[in-house]
Amino acid sequence: MSKKVNPYSHRLVVLRDWKSRWFSTGKKFAETLKSDIRIREFLNKKLRQAYLSSIEIERSRKGARIIIKTSRPGVIIGRQGEGAKKLREDVVAMMTKQKIAVPEDLKIDIQEVANPDADAAIVAYSIVEGLEKRLPFKRVIKMALDKVMASREVKGARIVVSGRLNGADMARREEVKQGSIPLQTLRADVDFARERAVMYYGTLGIRVWIYRGEVFEKDRK
Repeated sequence: MSKKVNPYSHRLVVLRDWKSRWFSTGKKFAETLKSDIRIREFLNKKLRQAYLSSIEIERSRKGARIIIKTSRPGVIIGRQGEGAKKLREDVVAMMTKQKIAVPEDLKIDIQEVANPDADAAIVAYSIVEGLEKRLPFKRVIKMALDKVMASREVKGARIVVSGRLNGADMARREEVKQGSIPLQTLRADVDFARERAVMYYGTLGIRVWIYRGEVFEKDRK
């Protein structure tokens, strides 16, 4: 068994909640799980420019609620909420096309991320954006690390970029780190994300860890 455990799953129940919140059994469980995966894939592809943090799905017997957390809510909502309505129609159309059961009451909530510089998914995508614009990778990851560490709540950060960096023939890995990242401490609030940058010479992998301090029982309450 691998020792590499995603910091999010490592802290489920202790600090984190599930990103899909519903209960089902038997054949319906597989169908609902497939529906969640398809919805996430569709939204991640469609809203790639909106700096998504996470997509959470809550289900009841007749309804479903999709919670989209982003640093650019205005891009998704649009003028007078037209963007949000169009997005709901697109999700329903996708589910109908793929023969997935559409809930009777489907809602989409768009929430703004308070501190995007302390969110690993948003930081990872900002690095992808810089790399795909052909900026030097060392400058991109150094600027991202400085921006993350400038945030008050961040105690440590680590960024790893791997692949054919700058189009070199041989793949390698570059890493920048500042502060501490206590991955073995379960009460440590460590946010993790991985992204990929598609370049003309190949694909680069980006991984980001952000440590936001320890969370004790009294803080959780």
